[in-house]
Amino acid sequence: MTTPTQINRHNHHQALCTALDDLRHRMTEREKYKTEKASVSSAPMSAKTAGEDRVGSDAGPERSAGVGHDTLLQRLAAKFGLTDFERDLLLLCAGVAFDARFTELMGRLQGEGHPQHPTFSLALSVLGDPHWRALSPEGPLRRGRLLALGRGSVLVTRPLYIEEAVLHYLTGMPQLDRRLHPYVESLAVDQAVTNSQIVTARQMVSGWKHHDAGGRRRKVLLSGSTPSDQRAVFAAACASIRFAPYALETANLPIDRDALEAILSLWERDAVMHDLALLVDAQAGIGQSEESRLRWMLNRLEGIVAFTSEGPVPALAAPVLPLAVAAATPAEQSHLWIHALGPLAQQLNGQVGRLVQQFSLSSTAIAEVAAELQTIAVDASAETISRQLWKTCRRKARGGLESLAQRLDSCAEWDDLILPRAQKETLRNIAIQVRQRSKVYERWGFAEKRNRGFGIGALFWGPSGAGKTMAAEVLAQDLGLDLYRIDLSAVVSKYIGETEKNLCRLFDAAEMSGAVLLFDESDALFGKRSEVKDSHDRYANLEISYLLQRMESYRGLALLTTNIKSALDSAFLRRLRFIVQFPFPSSTERKAIWKGIFPLQTPVQNLDFEKLARLSVTGGHIANIALDAAFRAAEQGCPVSMAHLLKSAGAEYAKMEKPLSDTEIRGWV
Repeated sequence: MTTPTQINRHNHHQALCTALDDLRHRMTEREKYKTEKASVSSAPMSAKTAGEDRVGSDAGPERSAGVGHDTLLQRLAAKFGLTDFERDLLLLCAGVAFDARFTELMGRLQGEGHPQHPTFSLALSVLGDPHWRALSPEGPLRRGRLLALGRGSVLVTRPLYIEEAVLHYLTGMPQLDRRLHPYVESLAVDQAVTNSQIVTARQMVSGWKHHDAGGRRRKVLLSGSTPSDQRAVFAAACASIRFAPYALETANLPIDRDALEAILSLWERDAVMHDLALLVDAQAGIGQSEESRLRWMLNRLEGIVAFTSEGPVPALAAPVLPLAVAAATPAEQSHLWIHALGPLAQQLNGQVGRLVQQFSLSSTAIAEVAAELQTIAVDASAETISRQLWKTCRRKARGGLESLAQRLDSCAEWDDLILPRAQKETLRNIAIQVRQRSKVYERWGFAEKRNRGFGIGALFWGPSGAGKTMAAEVLAQDLGLDLYRIDLSAVVSKYIGETEKNLCRLFDAAEMSGAVLLFDESDALFGKRSEVKDSHDRYANLEISYLLQRMESYRGLALLTTNIKSALDSAFLRRLRFIVQFPFPSSTERKAIWKGIFPLQTPVQNLDFEKLARLSVTGGHIANIALDAAFRAAEQGCPVSMAHLLKSAGAEYAKMEKPLSDTEIRGWV
């Protein structure tokens, strides 16, 4: 069965053949005309024939009407502003590449020993209305990369070739130049967008219609939400004006200016030829040294262009329209989920509301998660589908957070956490508030009564190894969320303003997943700095205030740890919702830790947990001693015994630069 596309290609092919036949006929007639003219001029002329020659000397054969007004050739000529001569020169080069009869004609016209490809010299002699602008580097044929010049010492005798992508276009098989494939990617135009994002897409289209006094088209700067949302809005705007959307990441471009110029010129030709629009993505950020390169590139690009940038907005010659892409509201996300899941949404029994409460996914991510879920949903139970859906959302929502923090695999349970009852109850209360925050704030109306953020921030303080990190793991495991550990000493910068930038980047990346954030060693930032003695103290206080502000507005759970609570200023402590002390474990608690420290598969022999509990160490040190003893026993090929633990305890105490007393180890062996 013949498809409409095949019919269309056949029509374009026929139109090109007709145009080539017309050109070959005109060239042949012109060749005859010149031959006849030459023979007439060599014979004696009467006054009448001389007059006729003066009239016809510049006319030659009249242009045929064979080239229609709605062929791809005519469209290409209109898009690039080609003159009739430039159009015929392009068609001549296409004929040599497409029709063997043109090669024979080239040989006959140029004679033996001359190239069988068209030259500008030949074009001047056999095509009508010739002009030198056609060969200019700034003319549309060469600047637009429609034709390429072959090698040669004399410009007018160098062979001319039609670019392969242009030939494909003329034959009705349009395709992007293969040299652009490593740098640009096509964007889907059927991505779901919200109502507010549709408004932004319309504003984008209006911006592109604006030109300044110099004829430069306005460029659009996109910010806000996620890169995938920005791309979806850009694609929606392009679809409304029937342009195909493409994205280009600046990180993939060559540094060499000449190589970059070649890529941009190829893009501009294909963009004009195929009605393409480009989103220049500088989301990865650019260094100060590369800012000028981005500015040059954006000034160089013409046509339908939008761009993103984490750095400062470059000053461009063309006007810039800044537009912020709004993230989908919870109600919009619910609608997107229900639409993407289809019949599966009814099987999930309220799971959509829980997803929206926890994950702030873009429309693209929601569609991808739903599509992935469809592959396992055929024979799976509702419980399996629900569990897989949550797991997939966790993975999809990690985004850029992976490069900014360390993800910890959470496997600890509540029973693994050895703490006094009061502390454990506080931790359970933290989990309850994270789970129920949407119901209390939104459905029960507490959001209207509270003018501060709805984030949950907590401080864990106590000696090293007392279980602060394990408590964070237990909370993450209980909530079914990822846990990321952030080393604040690596975030804090001595350069003014850099710490806030690092924190901003971190929280922005975390917003999508609402993951549990563990800010380890918060002493690096917090401290009794409220007394301003110099400018550094003032900026340090600003950094602390910024961190607390982001913790309050963060939609997930943010945890701070410190060994010494007194190092933190009370003014800052008041802004934290929970403060949990992790005390040095008592003898009873140490005994419980020892009982649970060895996996069930570990062979042990005659372990006395009462005696082991006499070691005055925290759970972290107990874990180190137990692991070291296991390695010693494995090497000897025997179960873990008190003798192994004695040697391991001595090594751990030496590491702590602490003496191992006789009272602690009396009667071990």
